[in-house]
Amino acid sequence: MNNDNINRDRMDVDVLIIGAGPAGLATACRLKQLNSDTHVVVLEKGSEVGAHILSGAIIQPTAMDELFPDWKTLGAPLNTPVIDDEIYYFSQNHGIKFPKLLEPKLLKNHDNYIVSLGNVCRWLAQQAEQLGVEIYPGFAASELIIGENNQVTGVITGDMGIDANGEHKESFMAGMEIHARYSVFSEGCRGHLGKQLIKHYQLDVDSSGKKKDPQHYGLGIKELWQIDPEVNDLHKEGLVLHTAGWPVSETLAKEKAGGGGFLYHLENNQISLGFISELAYQHPFFDPYQEMQRWKTHPTIAKFLKGGKRISYGARAIAKGGLQSLPKMHFPGGLLIGCDAGTLNNAKIKGSHTAMKSGMLAAETINHALASGYIQTDLEEYEQAFKESWVYTELHQQRNWGPARHHLGEILGGIFSFIDINLFNGRLPITLQDPQPDFAATLSKSAQKTYANAQPIRYPKADGVLTFNKLDSVFLSSTNHSEDQVCHLQLKDKAIPIKHLAEFNDGRSEPSLFYCPGGVYEKLENDIGEVHFQINSQNCLHCKTCDIKDPAQNINWKIPEGGDGPNYPNM
Repeated sequence: MNNDNINRDRMDVDVLIIGAGPAGLATACRLKQLNSDTHVVVLEKGSEVGAHILSGAIIQPTAMDELFPDWKTLGAPLNTPVIDDEIYYFSQNHGIKFPKLLEPKLLKNHDNYIVSLGNVCRWLAQQAEQLGVEIYPGFAASELIIGENNQVTGVITGDMGIDANGEHKESFMAGMEIHARYSVFSEGCRGHLGKQLIKHYQLDVDSSGKKKDPQHYGLGIKELWQIDPEVNDLHKEGLVLHTAGWPVSETLAKEKAGGGGFLYHLENNQISLGFISELAYQHPFFDPYQEMQRWKTHPTIAKFLKGGKRISYGARAIAKGGLQSLPKMHFPGGLLIGCDAGTLNNAKIKGSHTAMKSGMLAAETINHALASGYIQTDLEEYEQAFKESWVYTELHQQRNWGPARHHLGEILGGIFSFIDINLFNGRLPITLQDPQPDFAATLSKSAQKTYANAQPIRYPKADGVLTFNKLDSVFLSSTNHSEDQVCHLQLKDKAIPIKHLAEFNDGRSEPSLFYCPGGVYEKLENDIGEVHFQINSQNCLHCKTCDIKDPAQNINWKIPEGGDGPNYPNM
């Protein structure tokens, strides 16, 4: 929240949308469909729309059908219909394929499409601009503007041209104040302004004053491979594989956190694959990146990659807490939507359709308010519209999926979820709670007992063919940050990492050295044995894992200069 004295230019708009992901762009398009005169501006921190978008992805076209019923005619890049689903439970060397009768019904993908979500967002941006929406890539929303009546009145975009010491360079350009009648926050998972809004307005407290379950997260690590059909003829466009079990079942055998993999066969002989690790794990040496690399060596996965070439890499946290973790999504002057709020359907491993629908509902609510002459009010009616929508029905159906696994483990939790969802359609008269935040798991009493004598995990060395090291992977993400700028990974207490290095798990671990998929955090030691903790912010993939998982909650992720970060071409 701003309190500086810099003279800033000002822009006034009807509706300001932060983030050009599926939710924000759906909001923008629906607003202009409802009233072409509404002045709608979208800010996007990436260098272009789609540059920071990363997802598996399989898209359920429900929301797209509502927003653009003629999306096929308009050329939406939903080009690869799913033709078959396969679900496996892995041991180290074998994969047990689930019979169709026992597959979780929410993982059946008939009528869905394998897509590049970045390309879908680029297409949505084209539709929005044709409708008259103004989209500004490379402009990151840095600070909230809070009015005299405690309402959000807009944002300030990030200043440009500040050096690492906080001094203005010759190229300094002050950020702009953008004031809006209503502001919509759709920054994606763990949005840095969304986090502030939840705290400021206590959006994580229910109507009775009780704290809701904390949001829970997974870290998704993804690669895109190009397959040569003359070397490998196993590519089958439209085939979808999901896996559970190994390697996480081996690494985390003493606990109930888990993870799973996906492998999707795209058009043009490309394969999208990745691994999602739940961030509720306790093991102090668990490395999600290395688990993903190990997973690729499983015979069921490796055979599809034989002779292929890895062409892109990225990582992103996903909000998977579901209904019990969903904050109040309205506050004076604005709405919190999509993955910024946590609308992903964890059991389906899909969030684009729910994010888009949450944005369309936001547009309809705001349009009604503007037509009625309301400005910067608390749009409480959004909550009722959301509860009456199919998004809420979906989230209610799968509400026990995540908590069941955390309480019962992957196998027993899976059996409970099969009964709850496949047999009772989510109508069992029980709602499980999951009150421990992910960051606390590493230092919980159970973790200390379970891993009292934990040893570093001996992950295999990268072979450069199927498996790779972190820095080679970061190179493929085209990540770029200006080196001479204030570090956007801010430590509240600079002494804590050094303390961890000296004391955490008997001096053998600082958690950030392991959970970061970009090699941002590093332990250095000089010739006389002095230890130094270094932050290589240039490697940051904007996944937000450090902001989420740091046990001391000592790392605060803030925006770097607008346009900096990864540049994903087809992710």
